[in-house]
Amino acid sequence: MRELTYVARRTVEWREAPDPTVRSAGEAIVAPVAATSCDVDSAILAGHGFIDPPFALGHECVARVVDAGAGVTTVTPGDLVVVPWSISCGACSPCRRGLTAHRSAVPHMATYGAPIGGSWGGLFADLVRVPYADAMLVPLPAGLDPVAMASASDNWSLSWRLVAPHLEARPGARVLVVARGSIGLYVCDIARALGASDVLYVDPDAEHRKLAESFGARTAEAIGSATRPGFDIAVEATGRVDQLALAVRSLAPEGVCESAGNHFRPGELPLLDMYLTGVTLRIARDNVRAHIPDALDLAASGAVDPARVVSHVLDREQLPEALPEKHRKPVFVRDSAPAGPAR
Repeated sequence: MRELTYVARRTVEWREAPDPTVRSAGEAIVAPVAATSCDVDSAILAGHGFIDPPFALGHECVARVVDAGAGVTTVTPGDLVVVPWSISCGACSPCRRGLTAHRSAVPHMATYGAPIGGSWGGLFADLVRVPYADAMLVPLPAGLDPVAMASASDNWSLSWRLVAPHLEARPGARVLVVARGSIGLYVCDIARALGASDVLYVDPDAEHRKLAESFGARTAEAIGSATRPGFDIAVEATGRVDQLALAVRSLAPEGVCESAGNHFRPGELPLLDMYLTGVTLRIARDNVRAHIPDALDLAASGAVDPARVVSHVLDREQLPEALPEKHRKPVFVRDSAPAGPAR
């Protein structure tokens, strides 16, 4: 089979790899039918990652099950499923607590799309092995478009987690979003749908601001005169510590800031200001498997429209040429998945 491989800055190519096979009763083989790039992939492609190439890329997709072990009970061949970005067993103590990014049954940081925590390959591939199929795979609800939900593996479900629990605890909260990619736009849509009284979206990209405005957000090119302090919730998704610092300073006392940026470069935070105002800052990879069902339910409700964040729908054969270009949220599709082996 082929898997898309990151080989150098702004350069990816198809490389041959062994076809994955079911190795135990609880495993499944899936074929991605709608795969997309995470916001962090843009940083990796720009050369800002911390892992040297080459390595298989991609960790967001909706896939079709093509083969499953005898012990798999929740999905069957032919089903469309969301494939979470991190490998989780569902049975260890961290998984039972919903901490699926910190499970103990597999090496630390085990993930698709980067050679950390083992070699699991990427989701820009012809076929993918899912080691704990019942725990990991989430059937795509009927009526949801795989293209619109290609990011449910990570960015869409992460965006739900960044604001939904906070808005439940703080109804009508004011929300600040400082972003550069799809996460911030998803957050704008979700925040308004869940009752935020005010959403300010900050991004230098005029096209992104226009889309945020269509979701009901106010917009600004930068945090400045348009940004008055007093936000209850701030979401930073730029990967820039200076922007994270500004987001934290924009909070009301006891406000909460969620950082979804991948901070590959160092910087300083206003720790004394944070201490004096009692704000909460969370910087973390997401335990996304725990949030996927709720995020899919919100998408199915019709109150949000994640499809509008998709910037391009392209044939997967265009991946080597198109992925390194700057797209907001390109989705790469194929019309059919290969059939599983005869049994």
